[in-house]
Amino acid sequence: MKKPLDFLEKAFTAIALLLHSGGPLNVILSGGFSQGDKQIAEPDFGLTRNLFLLTYLIVGLLLAIRWRKVVYILQRDRFIWIILALVLCSYFWSEIPKATLSRSISFTGSTLLGIYFATRYTLKQQINMLGWTFALIIGLSLVYAVLLPKYGIMGGVHAGAWRGIYTHKNNFGKIMTLSSAVFMLLLMDKPKAKFWVASGLGLSFMLLLLSTSRGALVNVLAMWAVIAACRLFRLQYHLLVISLGTIAIVGGTISAWVVSNLETIVVDILGKDMTFTGRTTLWLSIIDVIKERPWLGYGYQAFWNGLEGPSAPVIRAEGWLTPDAHNGFLDLILQLGLIGLFVFLVGYIFNFFYYLKCLRNTSGIEFIWPLPFLIFMILSNLPETSLMRANDFFWVLYVAIALSRLMPSESVQPQTEETDKFESVMPLKLRPTSAQ
Repeated sequence: MKKPLDFLEKAFTAIALLLHSGGPLNVILSGGFSQGDKQIAEPDFGLTRNLFLLTYLIVGLLLAIRWRKVVYILQRDRFIWIILALVLCSYFWSEIPKATLSRSISFTGSTLLGIYFATRYTLKQQINMLGWTFALIIGLSLVYAVLLPKYGIMGGVHAGAWRGIYTHKNNFGKIMTLSSAVFMLLLMDKPKAKFWVASGLGLSFMLLLLSTSRGALVNVLAMWAVIAACRLFRLQYHLLVISLGTIAIVGGTISAWVVSNLETIVVDILGKDMTFTGRTTLWLSIIDVIKERPWLGYGYQAFWNGLEGPSAPVIRAEGWLTPDAHNGFLDLILQLGLIGLFVFLVGYIFNFFYYLKCLRNTSGIEFIWPLPFLIFMILSNLPETSLMRANDFFWVLYVAIALSRLMPSESVQPQTEETDKFESVMPLKLRPTSAQ
């Protein structure tokens, strides 16, 4: 009986992650709408909302089952809960209280899924679950693109670009970026399944190229470089010094070349103009409205509401109906002010250096995974917004990574009878690598 229940729980986890990634229903419910098409009617995403509510309910029940771990995390973590409190309390100063209320409930549900992911699975198990989830995404995306091209391939201004099970090619590119990183790590750890894992890596990169998202291509190369650097960081000290010195020289040379050829890179390679398709002027307009409410912002997801909300001055100044700031950090300030940004960054930096320390003290691939993901969060939120959004895949993974440092890991701490009995509420103990 235990094995079928375990399979059902893992299947639920994969489906919940799939739903939070933005697929596969929204693109169908939108009627295959593409940027540049004429939209006849506003799509109804009621089915997706109901599925999210069902997911929250199931997650709540699963958290109640392992309440000891949840209580332990609640007592140990601070940053996630301060952020969650800010999101919920922003209802009281929100420019659009109704929108803040409904979206803060969704944000709370996504946070609970992240807590569940951290308390149910070790970091290594999380990577395995992500592998299965991305395999499902790849399979469905191929079906959509080949058999249902109206939905799987974009029309409009991005005609011919693959979007898989998502509404936009850029979303598809971001997901395939993470998929490539996960399969790269699994390839380093699963010699018996190398063919299937290598196939997942190859398909992820192929679909990323078919999405024609140049930003995603830059991000995946950066993530692979970070993974390689993480491996180097575990070398013996004299080799590490030589490697870091070489990287510094090469990196400095590349940086100098980029600065001297910036216009060529932006215009010819990335396909943007020197304002990054109007982003820089947009950011200047946003800074002006931030000055009006700098500390607590306009309320969670309560700024962008077309010409009817506080976003109206920005839209009039720019002359186009932008849905967000095209920068995750500016959007966070708009929603929760400089206080919200400060809390997030302090927690982020704490997590980053914790896992950086783990690289020297552990040998498993699971402690490599957080660093490329955390760097990806920064890179992906410079030109676009995917930071602290409701019902968002990236926020779920961030919460899981942030809280996993508080949970014991099977890869570094053997289970004992007492651990099994009380579901392991002791903090993580790291074991040294052979390099030390």
